[in-house]
Amino acid sequence: MPKTRWQTALTITVTLRVLSSSAAAAASFFLRPDPALIRSNALTENLSMPGSWYYAWLGVWERFDTLWYLHISNHGYDLPMAVIFYPLYPGAVRLGSTVVPPIAAALAVSTVAAFFFFWGLLRLAQPDLSEPGIQRMTLLVSVWPTSFVLFAGYAESLTLALILWAVVCARENRWWQATVCAILAGAARPSGVLVTIPLWLLALKSKRMRSAVTLLAPAGWLSYWLWLHWSGRPSVFEAYRLYQGMTLVPPWRGLVEAIRLIVTRMDIVLAFKLSLLFMFAVISLRPKVRIEDRFFSLIVFLQMLMYTGRPLLGGLRYLLTVYPAFVVMGDWAVSIKWTRFAFITAALFALNLVWLWAFLNWSLVL
Repeated sequence: MPKTRWQTALTITVTLRVLSSSAAAAASFFLRPDPALIRSNALTENLSMPGSWYYAWLGVWERFDTLWYLHISNHGYDLPMAVIFYPLYPGAVRLGSTVVPPIAAALAVSTVAAFFFFWGLLRLAQPDLSEPGIQRMTLLVSVWPTSFVLFAGYAESLTLALILWAVVCARENRWWQATVCAILAGAARPSGVLVTIPLWLLALKSKRMRSAVTLLAPAGWLSYWLWLHWSGRPSVFEAYRLYQGMTLVPPWRGLVEAIRLIVTRMDIVLAFKLSLLFMFAVISLRPKVRIEDRFFSLIVFLQMLMYTGRPLLGGLRYLLTVYPAFVVMGDWAVSIKWTRFAFITAALFALNLVWLWAFLNWSLVL
């Protein structure tokens, strides 16, 4: 008997959780990060010490944004820069921390969310892909460079799961469930509110009064921004400018700066990110892609280009949000020989491991 979609998602999640944790644990005994790099990051004064099994399986994941989410879950928004990190994920971590250590709670929340992400992706792709296409799409997502972030102490898997399930529910005319997922997505990460676009398009196409509830979709994002204003805290835009050196600009200015840095500084990593962004744009904006998916992809790309100072920071992990591109790539992957597809996935998996090593070694900000 073939597995149901949730069983397949569970198998994928458990496999990737074991692989990512094992790879990080093995790497922890060989990492030699530069102390200056560590000290240049905030909230690094109380890191777990290397050499123990606790560090190998849990402490090694205490990196970059994870430290902020752990801090917020414990102390709230007591530091101005903390406003960059939206409240849903640290709130879930705080809840889990009543049972297990905070970093274990963070990894557990991400793992559960990753399960719902894969389940939602399988459900979303089912009408458009054959079974082999679904399998290859899932493999491409699993080995995508930085896909390990789905299992790190980041809000990525939670946000992506909520985005996908909002679209799944909307396509099934379950408008209240879709709206709740969208509201929560907007409280999880800045990109979460973008799911409002496909929801409103699907609501217009449905021509049903019940779909009017999707007008509430941006409520999670708006509530957080209004709370920041009423509590006298800096806005997210201001915090990015003051503490990250990133200024909000029109997308074309962000694109121009990225190209300038590639040319003048020979920034290979930035060139790689920009090339992948263009590739995803070509794939996901094709006329054969559903109109709501095209608009969603476009708004994600524009958001990625709307900051100068550190253009496309986190670009590879943000591309995981563009689910229509992975659906199209799954369809394309069926048409190529298995040997070629195996080579592509092996190359992506190798890059994934390189990115994981650099992330754990404090030498790469996702």
